[in-house]
Amino acid sequence: MPDGLKNDENNESGINPAASDYQQNDIYFSDRDYSKAVKRENGKTAGRIKKLKGKNGTVTSTYLFFIIVIAVSMIISIYAVFCLNDIFGITKSQSSVTVNYTEQIDNTSDAIDVLADYGLIRCKNFCKLYVKLARAVVGDYDVSPPFEAGVYYLNGKMGLEGMLINMMGNPETSETVKITFLEGYTTADIINKLVENEVCDKAALLSVIESTDFSYSLVSGLTSKETVPYRLEGYLFPNTYNFYVGQSASSVIETFLQETEKEITQEDRNRAKELGYSMQEIITIASIVQAEAGSDEQMPTIAAVIENRLKDTTNYPSLGCQSTSDYITKKIASSLSSTSAHTADYYLQYYNTNSTSNVVGLPEGPICNPGKAAIQAALYPADINDYFFFHDSNGNLYTAKNNSEFKSKVQKYAPYLSY
Repeated sequence: MPDGLKNDENNESGINPAASDYQQNDIYFSDRDYSKAVKRENGKTAGRIKKLKGKNGTVTSTYLFFIIVIAVSMIISIYAVFCLNDIFGITKSQSSVTVNYTEQIDNTSDAIDVLADYGLIRCKNFCKLYVKLARAVVGDYDVSPPFEAGVYYLNGKMGLEGMLINMMGNPETSETVKITFLEGYTTADIINKLVENEVCDKAALLSVIESTDFSYSLVSGLTSKETVPYRLEGYLFPNTYNFYVGQSASSVIETFLQETEKEITQEDRNRAKELGYSMQEIITIASIVQAEAGSDEQMPTIAAVIENRLKDTTNYPSLGCQSTSDYITKKIASSLSSTSAHTADYYLQYYNTNSTSNVVGLPEGPICNPGKAAIQAALYPADINDYFFFHDSNGNLYTAKNNSEFKSKVQKYAPYLSY
């Protein structure tokens, strides 16, 4: 047997003594009580769990706090975006909104209320505060009342100040344009020329012409009528004017009316009464004279023929003037589809003064915007007793006292005319 496997006589167990000495330090079984240690350990664990639960509650509260802060911040940010959008019109639509008020607005706060009522701004209180701060900081602030009564075509893209400045009746830009409107221009002609020069919007002009009340005595009682294509036809005095690009429609029309009010004096009004006419009738006569005459010199003669017929509607119920029906069929017919609910045929019932028409005396309204010479001719017609007139191909004017004389002269001087 190998030495390593020999039994030691003193070692009855048969275990190697070296190994035995080493293993005396190892404990494999013990009667020691570990229950307290376990309880203590369990207690520590429970404490940790309680502490952990407390930490979870604190974390939950913190999360909730931050969620509330973030939510409030988002709400404030969204409101701030809306506020800034109202002021600067950054993302606003360019679609126009018709804003119409018939009385002058005397403070900015009320003007902002109007914009809010029309949905052009959302944060009206912030806008009011902004205007107050702007006045305090800037001092000489561009926006100040009054805001003129009228019809305005506004859009949010203008921004708060742009819309308010427009409502003041002031130009949106400083760029100006000089436009000459000739005697005899129709209202449709004037509108088209203003639009071509980017002075203002066509729809805005039409709205102002038809619905805005002006304080000028000549038009203060003039109302829109179904039988008249343009309410202010005849009252937009022809002249050369300077306008701003982007000017409000109401201030543009007011410029014309101011000139008309200045040109038609009190003496003119007194003369109309003396003749037995209203100023509306004088303007209508003058508009026909303007359309029919080949020169200023011919105007008093043509005015005399027209007024002679008006005084004798029994024998001459119709004026016999081609220009009145031409006004409908040749001058404004192309514009009626977009400016009126009625057709040219409808208006001819009230404007055709040819000998075969049913219109007795004057047409329903003026047929153009006459100049000063035509108005003076209507007020001071020539002293003749003629009831007919015509022109030859060279523009020469001929008159006649009766129908037989008229036909004779036509045959002699203008046989190509179909009378």
